[in-house]
Amino acid sequence: MIIGEGVLMVEMVNSFGEYAGKIWKSLNSDEPQTENRLIETTGLTNDEFYSAVGWLAKENKICKDGALYKLGETNLTSKIGKDAGLVWKILDMWEEVDAVSISRLAHIEETDVFSAVGWLAREGKIDGTTSVKRKGNISFWLK
Repeated sequence: MIIGEGVLMVEMVNSFGEYAGKIWKSLNSDEPQTENRLIETTGLTNDEFYSAVGWLAKENKICKDGALYKLGETNLTSKIGKDAGLVWKILDMWEEVDAVSISRLAHIEETDVFSAVGWLAREGKIDGTTSVKRKGNISFWLK
């Protein structure tokens, strides 16, 4: 659905859930795997991968053991949960913010922004848009 000039509205929550499903299926059939292997087997981009990891961490379904991801009780809550709190505070204050700006404002890596956004999306707390004009720049806001 197109909203305004050059902004494509994407159902972010549904997309992140679909990405998480791809990772879960890959790990369920061939676990454990590295980040690169998961990205390769699922066909996800880095941003999609990290949003899916955040989603699965919130569901308590994924953990990381060294460089390997596997299904199981999560050990990612402290990092992703903390980052999700920072992202939520920024969105509460600024209303709508793009991923690059969230990274700068929160002093976290952009990959961590996407994990946090995946976590918040699983909680049903955020939504977002992808700008066609600005080459896929993604902005988020609280629901």
